[in-house]
Amino acid sequence: MTDEGDSEGVTDSPRRGPTLSTSTSSFEALDPHDPNLSRLATNMFQKTADYLYGELTATLDDYRLLEAMNRATITKYADMKQIAGSVSKTMAELNEKHKSLQPYLEQIDQIEDSVTKLEQAAYKLDAYSKRLEAKFKNLEKRLNRETELKKQVTQ
Repeated sequence: MTDEGDSEGVTDSPRRGPTLSTSTSSFEALDPHDPNLSRLATNMFQKTADYLYGELTATLDDYRLLEAMNRATITKYADMKQIAGSVSKTMAELNEKHKSLQPYLEQIDQIEDSVTKLEQAAYKLDAYSKRLEAKFKNLEKRLNRETELKKQVTQ
Protein backbone atom coordinates (compact mmCIF):
# COMPACT_ATOMS: atom_id res chain seq x y z
CA MET A 1 0.00 0.00 0.00
CA THR A 2 2.56 2.66 1.06
CA ASP A 3 6.31 2.98 1.06
CA GLU A 4 8.25 2.05 4.17
CA GLY A 5 9.71 5.58 4.44
CA ASP A 6 6.26 7.22 4.33
CA SER A 7 5.45 8.07 7.97
CA GLU A 8 1.99 9.49 7.34
CA GLY A 9 0.63 6.61 5.30
CA VAL A 10 -1.13 3.42 6.30
CA THR A 11 1.04 0.83 8.05
CA ASP A 12 0.38 -2.82 8.76
CA SER A 13 -0.04 -3.96 12.34
CA PRO A 14 0.43 -7.70 12.80
CA ARG A 15 -2.76 -8.02 14.89
CA ARG A 16 -5.01 -5.34 13.55
CA GLY A 17 -4.03 -4.99 9.96
CA PRO A 18 -3.58 -1.65 8.23
CA THR A 19 -3.52 1.40 10.63
CA LEU A 20 -2.75 5.08 10.37
CA SER A 21 0.38 6.09 12.19
CA THR A 22 -0.01 9.10 14.50
CA SER A 23 3.53 9.04 15.86
CA THR A 24 6.99 8.11 14.77
CA SER A 25 6.88 4.81 16.69
CA SER A 26 4.09 2.29 16.70
CA PHE A 27 5.15 -0.05 19.48
CA GLU A 28 2.50 -2.23 20.95
CA ALA A 29 3.36 -4.03 24.17
CA LEU A 30 2.18 -7.50 23.23
CA ASP A 31 3.29 -7.41 19.61
CA PRO A 32 6.37 -9.33 18.64
CA HIS A 33 9.04 -6.83 17.77
CA ASP A 34 12.52 -6.52 16.42
CA PRO A 35 15.18 -7.15 19.14
CA ASN A 36 17.49 -4.63 17.47
CA LEU A 37 14.75 -2.01 17.72
CA SER A 38 14.22 -2.92 21.37
CA ARG A 39 17.94 -2.59 22.09
CA LEU A 40 18.07 0.81 20.32
CA ALA A 41 14.99 2.02 22.19
CA THR A 42 16.45 0.89 25.52
CA ASN A 43 19.74 2.60 24.65
CA MET A 44 17.88 5.81 23.69
CA PHE A 45 15.86 5.79 26.94
CA GLN A 46 19.03 5.14 28.97
CA LYS A 47 20.86 8.01 27.27
CA THR A 48 17.85 10.29 27.74
CA ALA A 49 17.73 9.30 31.42
CA ASP A 50 21.48 9.98 31.73
CA TYR A 51 21.03 13.37 30.08
CA LEU A 52 18.13 14.33 32.34
CA TYR A 53 20.05 13.06 35.37
CA GLY A 54 23.02 15.24 34.32
CA GLU A 55 20.77 18.28 33.88
CA LEU A 56 19.19 17.77 37.28
CA THR A 57 22.57 17.14 38.88
CA ALA A 58 23.94 20.35 37.35
CA THR A 59 20.95 22.28 38.66
CA LEU A 60 21.40 20.71 42.08
CA ASP A 61 25.10 21.64 42.02
CA ASP A 62 24.14 25.21 41.11
CA TYR A 63 21.79 25.36 44.08
CA ARG A 64 24.46 23.94 46.38
CA LEU A 65 26.93 26.55 45.13
CA LEU A 66 24.36 29.31 45.72
CA GLU A 67 23.74 27.95 49.20
CA ALA A 68 27.47 27.97 49.97
CA MET A 69 27.78 31.50 48.61
CA ASN A 70 24.83 32.60 50.73
CA ARG A 71 26.43 31.10 53.84
CA ALA A 72 29.71 32.87 53.06
CA THR A 73 27.84 36.13 52.50
CA ILE A 74 25.96 35.74 55.78
CA THR A 75 29.26 35.16 57.59
CA LYS A 76 30.85 38.16 55.89
CA TYR A 77 27.93 40.41 56.75
CA ALA A 78 27.98 39.19 60.36
CA ASP A 79 31.69 40.05 60.54
CA MET A 80 31.02 43.46 59.00
CA LYS A 81 28.19 44.05 61.48
CA GLN A 82 30.53 43.23 64.36
CA ILE A 83 33.21 45.56 62.98
CA ALA A 84 30.65 48.34 62.46
CA GLY A 85 29.44 47.88 66.04
CA SER A 86 32.99 48.07 67.33
CA VAL A 87 33.70 51.19 65.28
CA SER A 88 30.47 52.76 66.53
CA LYS A 89 31.38 52.00 70.15
CA THR A 90 34.87 53.42 69.67
CA MET A 91 33.45 56.56 68.03
CA ALA A 92 31.08 57.06 70.96
CA GLU A 93 34.00 56.72 73.39
CA LEU A 94 36.07 59.21 71.38
CA ASN A 95 33.17 61.67 71.32
CA GLU A 96 32.87 61.40 75.10
CA LYS A 97 36.61 62.00 75.52
CA HIS A 98 36.39 64.98 73.18
CA LYS A 99 33.52 66.42 75.23
CA SER A 100 35.51 65.97 78.43
CA LEU A 101 38.55 67.66 76.85
CA GLN A 102 36.53 70.52 75.32
CA PRO A 103 37.10 72.98 78.22
CA TYR A 104 40.85 72.34 78.02
CA LEU A 105 40.81 72.80 74.26
CA GLU A 106 39.02 76.12 74.70
CA GLN A 107 41.64 77.17 77.25
CA ILE A 108 44.38 76.21 74.80
CA ASP A 109 42.68 78.33 72.12
CA GLN A 110 42.48 81.27 74.55
CA ILE A 111 46.14 80.84 75.51
CA GLU A 112 47.08 80.70 71.84
CA ASP A 113 45.18 83.96 71.21
CA SER A 114 46.90 85.54 74.21
CA VAL A 115 50.31 84.35 73.01
CA THR A 116 49.61 85.77 69.55
CA LYS A 117 48.63 89.13 71.07
CA LEU A 118 51.67 89.03 73.35
CA GLU A 119 53.90 88.28 70.37
CA GLN A 120 52.42 91.21 68.46
CA ALA A 121 52.96 93.43 71.49
CA ALA A 122 56.56 92.20 71.76
CA TYR A 123 57.17 93.06 68.06
CA LYS A 124 55.67 96.52 68.62
CA LEU A 125 57.76 96.99 71.75
CA ASP A 126 60.88 95.85 69.88
CA ALA A 127 60.16 98.28 67.05
CA TYR A 128 59.50 101.07 69.58
CA SER A 129 62.72 100.29 71.49
CA LYS A 130 64.68 100.37 68.20
CA ARG A 131 63.19 103.79 67.38
CA LEU A 132 64.05 105.00 70.88
CA GLU A 133 67.57 103.64 70.51
CA ALA A 134 67.92 105.41 67.17
CA LYS A 135 66.66 108.67 68.73
CA PHE A 136 69.00 108.20 71.66
CA LYS A 137 71.95 107.69 69.32
CA ASN A 138 70.93 110.77 67.34
CA LEU A 139 70.68 112.77 70.56
CA GLU A 140 73.97 111.37 71.75
CA LYS A 141 75.64 112.29 68.47
CA ARG A 142 74.10 115.73 68.61
CA LEU A 143 75.20 116.15 72.21
CA ASN A 144 78.70 114.99 71.32
CA ARG A 145 78.83 117.47 68.45
CA GLU A 146 77.60 120.28 70.67
CA THR A 147 80.13 119.34 73.29
CA GLU A 148 82.87 119.37 70.71
CA LEU A 149 81.67 122.67 69.37
CA LYS A 150 81.69 124.14 72.86
CA LYS A 151 85.24 122.84 73.35
CA GLN A 152 86.28 124.32 70.09
CA VAL A 153 84.61 127.61 70.91
CA THR A 154 86.14 127.75 74.38
CA GLN A 155 89.55 127.04 73.16
